[in-house]
Amino acid sequence: MRLKKLKIGRTELPGNLLLAPMADVTNLAFRLLCRQYGADMTYTEMINVDALLNESRKSFIRGVSSPEDRPFGIQLVGSCPEKLREAALIVEEEYRPEVIDINMGCPAKCITGAGCGSALLNSPELIYEIISELTDALKTPVSAKIRLLGREEKTLEIARLIEKAGASALTVHGRTAAQMYSGSSNLIEIKAVKNELSIPVIANGDIRDEESAERTLELTGCDGLMIGRAAMGNPVIFRRIRYYLENGEKLEADKQSRQLEDFEKYVTLIEEHNLLSSINLRMHAHWFTRGLPGSRQVREKINGLTDGKAITELMRSSCQEKY
Repeated sequence: MRLKKLKIGRTELPGNLLLAPMADVTNLAFRLLCRQYGADMTYTEMINVDALLNESRKSFIRGVSSPEDRPFGIQLVGSCPEKLREAALIVEEEYRPEVIDINMGCPAKCITGAGCGSALLNSPELIYEIISELTDALKTPVSAKIRLLGREEKTLEIARLIEKAGASALTVHGRTAAQMYSGSSNLIEIKAVKNELSIPVIANGDIRDEESAERTLELTGCDGLMIGRAAMGNPVIFRRIRYYLENGEKLEADKQSRQLEDFEKYVTLIEEHNLLSSINLRMHAHWFTRGLPGSRQVREKINGLTDGKAITELMRSSCQEKY
């Protein structure tokens, strides 16, 4: 068995497959769907601490968590240690997450322009202050998610500071901020971070299927895998990777039928948790059409629809026309 148990703080997971926090993606319904397929832990979309502190808490309560979504982590983004501490204390009290994660890797200009996300990687002292402030104030374990810095020693310096400040785990995306999502994830540098630290290190980046998951674990020696974009429209990836790591062989699957069924499940979960008004369903439906017959034409038709059932019927009828 190549699937390992992962422990973050007090929480021991049954495996080591995690759903990455993704803006406009990892809403409660999507997290629950990935969890049904075997995600051992999920993370919320990143929550901006300024927005949380300046707006009513009630605007953040809906859809953050449910009893079925455990264990889960809440990711915060910000650059002020005091504001991060205040926001973290709020989410700790309101939601009791198993982990509070600090985003230090997002390369989007709207985030880095405010000195947050991957911009923090240029300020080692501030990183240490942020993690120290949180670990001193919280009962909840703290983790961080970073990117590579281009020079291995710089990356290792940041990783050591995060561990020294009291973090319980570290996730490393194997690209630099400048790369955004181009090029390939650098597994050798992720391995260097893993070899440097004693806390759990989780690898992120280019985990697209069974083989890439196995290769990442073997080459980096990391304690866990965090899967992001490959899960969009494809939540079954968690089941497929888990089965492969445990049994050394692949599951057979009808991708076309599975995508339709998964989208129907997703719409049902969205409705059950009253999330429709906060989700761009047409954009999300595009993920579930990837690889389907005539997917381009289907996506064009989806753009004129807003109802989940109508979108599902369009996808189903389009597939039937092709076969």
